[in-house]
Amino acid sequence: MLVFWKQKIVLLAVPKTGTTALEQALLPHASAAILDPPGQKHVPAQQYRNRLSKFFEQRGKRPMELVAVMREPVDWLGSWYRYRARPQLSGKPNSTEGIGFDEFVAAWLEPKRPDFAEVGSQANFLTDDKGRPAVDRIFRYDRMADLVAFFETRLETALDVPRANVSPKGPVELSDTMRARLEREAAAEFDLWRKLD
Repeated sequence: MLVFWKQKIVLLAVPKTGTTALEQALLPHASAAILDPPGQKHVPAQQYRNRLSKFFEQRGKRPMELVAVMREPVDWLGSWYRYRARPQLSGKPNSTEGIGFDEFVAAWLEPKRPDFAEVGSQANFLTDDKGRPAVDRIFRYDRMADLVAFFETRLETALDVPRANVSPKGPVELSDTMRARLEREAAAEFDLWRKLD
């Protein structure tokens, strides 16, 4: 999470949406940063609103614009799946080694997820407890240039955003049956994604 005090912006770090690369480019311009531990770096919008906004926004006297990135839901799950298949996790409970993508997505849809599928939810990260967006601006991952342009305008500087923390390449294909189930059972993810312009 990065805070830009003068520009009145807070960039939330949604996991697997390019936030590590954004941090590298934006950190020199930020007033404050929470980079570790991961549970604090990746603070969801509702938690920011409930726990941190009073501190950063001086009890409402200096409202901040909450900004985040969202990735297409299947692509986001595919990134997690590939990331957890890397050799460093081999043999660990959160490894997806030897697990098919359909199996991973089915496990993610379970109410009690196994370790390898416990990756959170973009919709939960970005919405309040009533399912309404809790972020002022959500940028699409596949249009990262829009977010970069937004920050270049607000910071009045050119930015070079490197690629960082990229998941290993590999095939990620979801069967039609599982895709239909995912869209049905995780409708909030797709509804939020489709509302982004």
